[in-house]
Amino acid sequence: TRLPTEELLALLRAYDVPAGDIERATADGTLALLAIERLALTQDLRYDLAAASVGTDLPEEELRHIWRSLGFPDPQPGEQVFSDVDLENMAAVAELMHSGVVSPEVTYGMTRVIGSSMARIASALVDAVTAPDPRLDDEDGEPTELVEAPPGEALEPLSSSTGGFLSLFPDVLAQVWRRHLQVAARRRLLRGDAENGPGVVVGFADLVGFTSLAQQVSDRELASVVDRFERIAYDVVVAGGGRVVKMIGDEVMFLVDDPVSAAEIALGLADESREAAGLSDVRVGLAVGPVVEREGDAFGTTVNLAARATAIAYPGTVVVSPEVRDALADCDHVTFRAMRPRYLKNIGRVSLAVMRRSGGAPSTIRETIDERRHQMRESLRDRLGRSDSSD
Repeated sequence: TRLPTEELLALLRAYDVPAGDIERATADGTLALLAIERLALTQDLRYDLAAASVGTDLPEEELRHIWRSLGFPDPQPGEQVFSDVDLENMAAVAELMHSGVVSPEVTYGMTRVIGSSMARIASALVDAVTAPDPRLDDEDGEPTELVEAPPGEALEPLSSSTGGFLSLFPDVLAQVWRRHLQVAARRRLLRGDAENGPGVVVGFADLVGFTSLAQQVSDRELASVVDRFERIAYDVVVAGGGRVVKMIGDEVMFLVDDPVSAAEIALGLADESREAAGLSDVRVGLAVGPVVEREGDAFGTTVNLAARATAIAYPGTVVVSPEVRDALADCDHVTFRAMRPRYLKNIGRVSLAVMRRSGGAPSTIRETIDERRHQMRESLRDRLGRSDSSD
């Protein structure tokens, strides 16, 4: 079912993509990107800002604000950047806001989250199409084969007759959003009173020596390191029942409702990074307490304390706040070594502690991740085997 390059070229011509653009993309090896750029939005851009204002009955400045909140630059005077679908969606957003169902602040906050999230998804898709394909992982999680996918194979899904990315993504995004909405609501219900309850555990983990590494390796090698760290972070945090809040290159921030699970996640991050080939050690910091959650992010003193604890941790160690240590006082799986009191900027003097796994204590996350990776490798080998036999 692969889409040959000749068929992809015919598809581009059918959409009236200029021959000169196709020839340049073919010569530059960017045919896949050209196809995405031209076929992702098969809508007529008929309206400039003034016409869109008339069509939606919204002031131009309000349209600009919504458009910027979605992550798009202000249109130039007379520039036709809006389609009928754009006008319909922006009018619906404005009607929701003006009806009083939600406040303007909440509306613009939601459009910012939607815009930034969709931008990340789009960027990840383009990266996936243009990057080498890691076909198999060895026992250390390293790719054993990198194959540069031909443009036609990489963009097989662009053809409406074959289905794939463009036809599949809306349904996938809608379903994943519903599942995450359910999980987020359940977590808030289980957490109870956010202000008077015990709070949530905030964790940070970052790769040691990343800045120095970035000056010594190629961009592709650096991207491979970041990808490996991100995969470990998501594996460990999600397997332990936590939520990844954000990744910032060499650092991950996560939230966990249960201190015992948070301890296992923190130690698991240190263990997995230590075992992974090509990664430096990570240092981890944990703090527990109230947080302010907004637009998928978290803020407050607890977050600052976890970040400061991470900054003073030694490579491969986990440093925790006094409240985390107290919450884990009855946990037999961990031990603590008190650090001398430290003065932390904008927080004050704090008695932190280094947390370690007790001798002989099992790592439940390691078992979960090892089994998951084994199943993934076997499934991938089986699929590749079937694909090779069909060719």
